[in-house]
Amino acid sequence: MRATFVLGRIAGVRVGVHWSVLFIFALIAFGLSQGRLPETHPGRGWVVYWAAGLCTAVIFFASLLAHELAHAVVARRNGVEVDDIVLWLLGGAARLRSEASSPGRELRIAGVGPLVSLLLGGLFALATWLLDLASVSGVVVEMAAWLAAINVLLAVFNALPAAPLDGGRLLRAFLWWRTGDRLRATAGATAAGRVFGWLLVVLGLIAFMRTGTVGGLWLALIGWFLITAATAEGKQAQLRGVLAGVPVREAMTPDPLTVPGATTVADFLTDARYRYRHSAFPVTEDAEPVGLVTYDSAHKVPRAEVHAVTVRDVMVPLARTTVAEPDTPLADLLPRMEPGAEHRVLVMDHGRLAGIVSLSDVSRTVNWLMHTDERRGG
Repeated sequence: MRATFVLGRIAGVRVGVHWSVLFIFALIAFGLSQGRLPETHPGRGWVVYWAAGLCTAVIFFASLLAHELAHAVVARRNGVEVDDIVLWLLGGAARLRSEASSPGRELRIAGVGPLVSLLLGGLFALATWLLDLASVSGVVVEMAAWLAAINVLLAVFNALPAAPLDGGRLLRAFLWWRTGDRLRATAGATAAGRVFGWLLVVLGLIAFMRTGTVGGLWLALIGWFLITAATAEGKQAQLRGVLAGVPVREAMTPDPLTVPGATTVADFLTDARYRYRHSAFPVTEDAEPVGLVTYDSAHKVPRAEVHAVTVRDVMVPLARTTVAEPDTPLADLLPRMEPGAEHRVLVMDHGRLAGIVSLSDVSRTVNWLMHTDERRGG
C-alpha cells in the first residue's frame, strides 16, 4: 500500500496517508455527528456535533498512528529497519524492510501495537470518568467514551491469532519458537488468517441478509481483506524460503542502460537505444544516478511540450526509489517491491550504479531455482 501523500517524519519514520482514509474519516465523522452524539445528547447545534465528530475522527487516526509508530520504534530497536507507515481504509501498516531474526524479537515487535492501543483505551476511559466527574459537556464525555471503546476494540481485534493481524504474528512467533522453523510457523499463521477471514465473510453476509444493515457488508469486507492479505503473506513466505541465501546481484540486470537527466522527453522516446528494450531506465547526472524514468511517465507529457520537458522533470527522484546493495539478501527486498515500472529497484555498489531489479527478474530467479531443485531431486 503506497501513500497518496506524505505527512512528514515522526521519530525518523516517514508517515503517509492513502486516499482511502478520507472514506473512513468521513464515515466516522458522519456517524458520530449525525447518529451517536445527537441520540445520546440531544439539543445541541449541528455545528457542535460536526466539530465533535471531526475532532474525534482526527484523534482516532492519531491513535492508529501511535499504534503503528510503536511497531516501528520497537522494530528498529530490534534490528529491523522500517520503510514507512501508511494509514489507509482499514487502519494502518508499518512496512518493515526485513523480518525479525528471532521469535523473541518478533514477539516484541508484534505485541507492542495492541499494548499501546489497550493503554490508550485505558487512558481515554480514565478521561471519560474524570470529565464526567467535572461535569464537562456530555458531548465531550461521549467523545472520550467512544475513543476508549474503539481503542480497546482495536487492541482486541489486532490480538486475534490470525495473520496479517498482530495476533497472527504473535502466533507465528510462538510456532517459530516451538518448531524452530520460521516457514512452518508462517504457514500456520496464514492458514489461521484465512480461516478467520472466511468466518468474518460468512458472518457478515448472514448479518446483511437478516438485517439489511451496512455493518454486515463492512464485516465481510474486513474478512475478505484478511483472506487476501494472509494469502499474499503466505506466498511471500514461500518465496523467501526459495530465495534464502540468494543475493540481489544474482537477480539484477547488471550495468543497465541509463538516460542523462538533461535528455528531452522527445529524444528519449525516439532514441533507438531505449525503444522496445525496457519500460524503465535509471536517470543519471555526472554519471551519478538521480532517479528512474518510465515510458509511461514520458508518454503522459503533451506532444507540444516533449521538446521542452526533460527526463529529469518526469522521473521518479532517487529519494522515492527503492535502493539496494548487491549483497543484500534478495528475500529481504521482496516486501519493498511492488508491480509497475516505476517501482524498479536500483542496485548501488559504493555509490556506483551496478544494476536494476524488477519483479520479473525475481520471478525468473525463483523459476530457475525451483527448476534447479527439481533436476537435483530427479
